[in-house]
Amino acid sequence: MLRAIVLTAAALAFATPASAYSNPISRGLADFLNIFSEQPVPRQLVAWNGKQAPGTVVVSTSQRRLYYVLGQGRAIRYGVGVGRQGFSWSGTKIVSRKREWPDWRPPAAMLKRRPDLPRYMAGGMENPLGARAIYLGSSLYRIHGSNEPDTIGAAVSSGCIRMTNRDVMDLYDRVRPGTKVIVQR
Repeated sequence: MLRAIVLTAAALAFATPASAYSNPISRGLADFLNIFSEQPVPRQLVAWNGKQAPGTVVVSTSQRRLYYVLGQGRAIRYGVGVGRQGFSWSGTKIVSRKREWPDWRPPAAMLKRRPDLPRYMAGGMENPLGARAIYLGSSLYRIHGSNEPDTIGAAVSSGCIRMTNRDVMDLYDRVRPGTKVIVQR
């Protein structure tokens, strides 16, 4: 019975236009309902033998996994979507800022490839950046949520690291501006 109520509430919430999520109460409801969505690649606590300091984020684009290093030989492993062929990258960045339900402005290069995209989209359930965005230095890349959870584990983005909204909300609460992010192939 409880499952039926939750599923009905979720269906009603997700059927509501994105503008309904512009206020904190609606966004809180969306965050709550997101807890009940299934994870395509489950988050796990795993053994970690890397030399990175606790708090470091390591992305393996070949594994399509993101690791948040806890220290003492442990990390949290998340499934991610990564850049498709021609859009993958590697390097070290620093978290420069974080946003909840971020607005989206496609970069000029993306608009050139996809002129059908909107020039601006307010934050909300329909927004491709999802529930949270973690900005990486002055680059155009972000670690962000996704309104397409079925893309997690795939190479489909224009270079950003996609996570389920549930996972990006968890990571968002763990990282701070200044956190080191290492992206490796």
